[in-house]
Amino acid sequence: MDQVSAISDPYREAQGFGGTIEYVRDGVPRCTPPLKDTTDLSVLGTPDPLQSERMLDRVDAIRAFKEQLGGEYSILGWIEGPAAEAADLRDVTNFLMDLVMNEEFACELMDRCIEVGIEFARAQIEAGADTIGVGDAIASQVSFDIYEKLILPREERLFTAIREMGGLIKLHICGNITHLLPGIAQLPIDVIDIDHMVDIVAAREAVGDKVAITGNIDPASAVRTGTPDAIHKAIQEIYARIGNPYMPNAGCEIPSGTPEENLKALCEPIPYQA
Repeated sequence: MDQVSAISDPYREAQGFGGTIEYVRDGVPRCTPPLKDTTDLSVLGTPDPLQSERMLDRVDAIRAFKEQLGGEYSILGWIEGPAAEAADLRDVTNFLMDLVMNEEFACELMDRCIEVGIEFARAQIEAGADTIGVGDAIASQVSFDIYEKLILPREERLFTAIREMGGLIKLHICGNITHLLPGIAQLPIDVIDIDHMVDIVAAREAVGDKVAITGNIDPASAVRTGTPDAIHKAIQEIYARIGNPYMPNAGCEIPSGTPEENLKALCEPIPYQA
């Protein structure tokens, strides 16, 4: 079954928390973090998926997909993971320092993010999403020890809650997560995005054959500036190395300016040659 996606940018929950969103021409929105200059959690708003403007917009999009395409297409919703949302609210540099120098605050902030993430996922599933994508990109920038101690247990709590709602889970962590794979292998996920710098064989060995891998074609040198034939070859090579379940995709975002024929090459059925 093909899939439609309600993913857009990472600042849906952030706006509900009180982040100021700036819309720029020919680019993704930008967010001014509400906690950039303070560790006072009382300044945060209380996001409501059915009231906060940008969260409700995503829920409405999923509801529209369900009404128009339900039963024909799988519907992918999206939330931010605990570390990613905390970094959105606190600022990336501040949050990374908090993880080392102010662990109690970092954990309290992530816990707030989990509470909101669970309710946002619930609203999307009730609107018609069958899968919830979870982006926790900043996790690739921390050591395994910090990930295992502070982030992994919170991802597990979030994912378990989504599972209990009946949702499937797609995990997206940009960057090189090779060192995090032993921890990620413990998570109850169904699909994992693998960026182009990750050892994809190690990823398969870690998550086993019950988790679908998607990626890890280089978004720049292969997808944007490559050719359809080269993309087809890359897909065949990945499949030969890791087998099913596998879904062809770029390692991360599709870069702006990618030729239409290259984008189509990612989606075309081709004969796999193991």
